[in-house]
Amino acid sequence: MKIICIGRNYADHAREMKSEIPAEPVIFLKPETALLPKGHPFMYPEHTLDLHYEVELVLRIDRLGKHIDRQFAHKYYSQVGIGIDFTARDVQQVCKEKGLPWEKAKAFDHSAPLGTKFLEISSLPDSSNIQFELLKNGQVVQQGHSADMLFDFDALIEHVSKYFTLKMGDLIFTGTPSGVGPVVVGDVLEASIEGQKLLKFSVK
Repeated sequence: MKIICIGRNYADHAREMKSEIPAEPVIFLKPETALLPKGHPFMYPEHTLDLHYEVELVLRIDRLGKHIDRQFAHKYYSQVGIGIDFTARDVQQVCKEKGLPWEKAKAFDHSAPLGTKFLEISSLPDSSNIQFELLKNGQVVQQGHSADMLFDFDALIEHVSKYFTLKMGDLIFTGTPSGVGPVVVGDVLEASIEGQKLLKFSVK
């Protein structure tokens, strides 16, 4: 199982990061060890002093596929979940300045907490405009709508499958809206889709 992440898929987030709006999906990977094991506490990593949350809708792949045409992309997923793409922002900045890869800022252990379950997309009020949000200590810090993605689910499936064979169980983190920010020890994060709380944990 692999975790495929999409960067800068919301224009408002690209602008808040002072980044160019991409002409095609920006792809990076996280290893399976980036998932937070069930019942495991999230521990603030020792290698950063500036850890940021980024809430994202997550697709789970249903079947094997390669070079998938957009018109058939919807056949490769049926459920959506929610997760957080943690970023060690200070580590990332140093790597960028040196022109180095920045996996250690994005792909470290437990950097991709995932919700407790996936929802059938067909059961949601509007499958073309899925609402999701993140609360930090009870306050809304991020709100997103899938209709605002620069590249929708089908476009992502088509593009990603040009480079990586998709297998059953693979996860695609589809990008974060604006509002990303830091966490500190003691913070409590809660993420939901269409009002259904699917992820909650504290930073220790």
